[in-house]
Amino acid sequence: MSGRKNAAGRTSPWLLILISVGCFFATYNFLTMHGRGRDGPRKFLGGGDRGSYGSGSDPAKRFHVALTATDALYSQWQSRIMHYWYKEMRGRPGSDMGGFTRILHSGKPDGLMDEIPTMVVDPLPEGKDKGYIVLNRPWAFVQWLQNAKIDEEYILMAEPDHVFVKPLPNLAHGDEPAAFPFFYIKPTENEKILRKFFPEEKGPVSKIDPIGNSPVIIKKAQLEKIAPTWMNVSLKMKEDQETDKAFGWVLEMYAYAVASALHGVHHSLRKDFMIQPPWDLKTDNTFIIHYTYGCDYTMKGQLTYGKIGEWRFDKRSYLQSPPPRNLSLPPPGVPESVVTLVKMVNEATANIPGWEDDR
Repeated sequence: MSGRKNAAGRTSPWLLILISVGCFFATYNFLTMHGRGRDGPRKFLGGGDRGSYGSGSDPAKRFHVALTATDALYSQWQSRIMHYWYKEMRGRPGSDMGGFTRILHSGKPDGLMDEIPTMVVDPLPEGKDKGYIVLNRPWAFVQWLQNAKIDEEYILMAEPDHVFVKPLPNLAHGDEPAAFPFFYIKPTENEKILRKFFPEEKGPVSKIDPIGNSPVIIKKAQLEKIAPTWMNVSLKMKEDQETDKAFGWVLEMYAYAVASALHGVHHSLRKDFMIQPPWDLKTDNTFIIHYTYGCDYTMKGQLTYGKIGEWRFDKRSYLQSPPPRNLSLPPPGVPESVVTLVKMVNEATANIPGWEDDR
């Protein structure tokens, strides 16, 4: 949090805002006024991609794919691949995919506006994310939900490094959203810290699901309630030094899990939602590949995780430029999940016009 104080901060100490709904919205109103005061009303560009739907898709089950991203080249090339596979899978049998919006929280249009349906929203006021850029994600969702016209009743919250390997149905059941369980989100092992944000009167910390906000399929009406709380819990967690140190890069994930629990929302945990190579070996029982981890192997197909391999695919190798077309395939013995990932990246880059052009 920057040294600047807002009106809500002066009337109620920041460390005491968590359970106060009024303070949640005081901060929300502050951020809204800040963005508008600086630039006037935000420019919202692109209403979301709408096209063919899966064969037999029930309109009541369709979900809008919402992708939060920045204008950094690293985020852009991943978003382009993700959007390509969304378009490929959307109209296939078994899909409940509806429209698509990239929620761009860099505050200004970028070079992908004509390629990917995009809504431009404000980042947090300068200094408030303290260099933790994903802290902008909940604030981006608050703005999008407030200003966008979303036809679907459900929303899939997704990330740029997601690849759809087959048509995705709506995994939610009515008011019970669907989420992927992360092994490193451990509410019961962090009870002391989480009690700062989830008081005892709310029940045991086991009510906090071991999830992040993505991938999640949730009713739009539920997310509209959760998003401001998620934003404020994220900010408060980042303010608290003990929490920031304990949760690190997954802080915003814990914040979504806490915010959902504060609103009494429980998620159905779906391990088949996605896989994460190189640890998950096959794609036959999943819908999404999440390529967050580097894949390093010897030419004999042996994993060398933590050490650069003779063959590798790691998204962090492409911070300054997109991966080239026609990446070399993994050597024999590398798991099918990694082979499929590289083949799908290659197919996308071969078919996206102007792949290596500057954006």
